[in-house]
Amino acid sequence: MAPEPPVTQQAVRLTPTSYVVLGMLAMRGPSTSYELKRAVGHSVGYFWPFPHAQLYSEPKRLVAAGLLTMDSEDDGRRRQTYTVTDDGRAALQAWLAEPTEEPLQVRDVAELKLFFGEFAKPEDIVNLAREQVGQHRSRIAVYEKMQARFGERADVADRMVPLQLGLEMEYAALRFWEHLEKERS
Repeated sequence: MAPEPPVTQQAVRLTPTSYVVLGMLAMRGPSTSYELKRAVGHSVGYFWPFPHAQLYSEPKRLVAAGLLTMDSEDDGRRRQTYTVTDDGRAALQAWLAEPTEEPLQVRDVAELKLFFGEFAKPEDIVNLAREQVGQHRSRIAVYEKMQARFGERADVADRMVPLQLGLEMEYAALRFWEHLEKERS
């Protein structure tokens, strides 16, 4: 049975960005918005892109909802450090227990261009395919380095599972674009 959402969650609408903030703070511990931005850029940002400016506004909203606490420095840079509360952790756990009925979302400009490819010159499609081959090979190299660096560590084993999914998706995209390039060349 899924944990009951905390009362505060009913008062504020939580978005995927809310859960990114709650999850990153639960995972990392107390962090500033800048630290969250860097952590997201090296993790979920590879597969869940969103405007990072939200990582500066969303924590304040979650503080008001009682899902985070904030400590401010009295002097110096006056950094604000956020910590997930018990209610915030409960909201995260309730969300994790919910079924996910949303279909896979792919927001790929190259795929959009390909959709309208009937209006392009044939060489533009070949160039698009070549460009995509390079991009996917580059992303695969980044992911494989991450896998080599962190793959054997038990403390991050659960985080390696989405990396494997990301690799499989990149391999599939690479095969597709290589085939299209060969077929159209």
